[in-house]
Amino acid sequence: MGPTTIYVTAIVALIFNVFYLQGAMGATFAIQNQCSYTVWAAGIPVGGGQALGQGQSWSVDVPAGTSSGRFWGRTGCSFDASGKGSCSTGDCGGVLSCTLSGQSPTTLVEYTLNGGNNQDFYDISVIDGFNVPLSLTPSDSSCQALTCKMDQCPDAYLYPTDDTKTHACPSGANYNIVFCP
Repeated sequence: MGPTTIYVTAIVALIFNVFYLQGAMGATFAIQNQCSYTVWAAGIPVGGGQALGQGQSWSVDVPAGTSSGRFWGRTGCSFDASGKGSCSTGDCGGVLSCTLSGQSPTTLVEYTLNGGNNQDFYDISVIDGFNVPLSLTPSDSSCQALTCKMDQCPDAYLYPTDDTKTHACPSGANYNIVFCP
């Protein structure tokens, strides 16, 4: 392969990436704890985990194309210096930095970024139980904000076939999650 072939191949690859990735935008999830107690925020497949005292926040950048993502709050946690321990609610395998979903009861924010037609899809679910009140607000004001302050909240999925609770937002929006809104 000569220098000209390598050059042309590189140009074609660059053009493909520009057109392929055009419109494919990730999102930043800003997570804030307004509860009077510590909440250990968790997220998969991006995020891991972070302790948030009252008034503290955590920002997580999630790449475009991330599907079946989740954020949730854990309570009653205790971890050692190596990040091993447990939580009373939302525990994810006994570690601070989650790679597994939290165990019930867990109030969930679920999302897929750039899931089709340049849309993000998001919801709140209490199918796995309720442990921490929360709200989810997209930065795009044309998208619906959601709030769940109790286990039977009207904005959340209450059972698996509850088809009306997923919302769409144009890709490129960022999202704010507030515990105890």
